[in-house]
Amino acid sequence: MSKISPCLWFDGQAEEAANFYVSLLPDSRIDHVQKNRSDTAGKAGTVLIIEFTLAGQRFQALNGGMKVEYTHALSLSVDCADQAEVDRLWAALSDGGKEVQCGWVTDRYGVSWQIVPSILPKLLADPDAAKAERVMRAMMGMVKLDIAALEAAAAAG
Repeated sequence: MSKISPCLWFDGQAEEAANFYVSLLPDSRIDHVQKNRSDTAGKAGTVLIIEFTLAGQRFQALNGGMKVEYTHALSLSVDCADQAEVDRLWAALSDGGKEVQCGWVTDRYGVSWQIVPSILPKLLADPDAAKAERVMRAMMGMVKLDIAALEAAAAAG
């Protein structure tokens, strides 16, 4: 059976980025570091590929030899148990990065993340369409998501 492992492209920061990412979430670790053996794909002895696990999901980080811009077309979405986790991840990922909107943040390497409290999909899927709409409007006005404000919007009806 095939396995899919997302590969993130970097221009020399693959090891730094992978170490940063694994420091953020439990069940994360560096699994393997592959160094260049010759100067063909980069200077011999420098990191070519890092295989790492992030919250149980396998990833690769590749030093591709040139800068390639990421877009919001692909993002890493993190399901957060509570506001403390949202706040912690938001602070770490936005440091040197860029806060966007609706729980999206671009980290210092240009990778887009969605920092989403677990309650949000439940609130948005509420059978009461008016309640779900209030939550959606509240979310659309936020940068970092605020669980208490989302719950207040749901209860405001």
